[in-house]
Amino acid sequence: MTKQEFFRALEQLKQAVAESTENPASFQCRDCAKCTQCMFCQDCQGCYRCTHCRNCRECSHTTHSQDCQHCHNCAYCTSCGNCSQSSYLVLCSNCTDCNFCFGCVGLANRDFCVLNQQYSREEYFKITRDLKKSLGLG
Repeated sequence: MTKQEFFRALEQLKQAVAESTENPASFQCRDCAKCTQCMFCQDCQGCYRCTHCRNCRECSHTTHSQDCQHCHNCAYCTSCGNCSQSSYLVLCSNCTDCNFCFGCVGLANRDFCVLNQQYSREEYFKITRDLKKSLGLG
């Protein structure tokens, strides 16, 4: 095989994979595209090893989350982007190792925060309950 033949074949292979919407090694995924080793997801794209996620994009090792993008190793997150190693985040971006945060950006190793302000556990749940009502979030 010549150098030109090799690169032509490689380019054809890349094109075929780019056009594919298959979900290799995934189980019970509905309306997903290009997800790998995911289970019980719906309407996701380009995710890897996610479970029980809905409408997520390019997330990995994420579970029980929805409307997230580029999140890694997160759980129970909603409408978040570029977060990692975090749980129970809502409307957060670029947070790492955080739990129970709402509307936070760029935090690391924090818990019970709203708009980057830390609260007691009790205050956090009262504030977020009221916020969810006023913002129309279920």
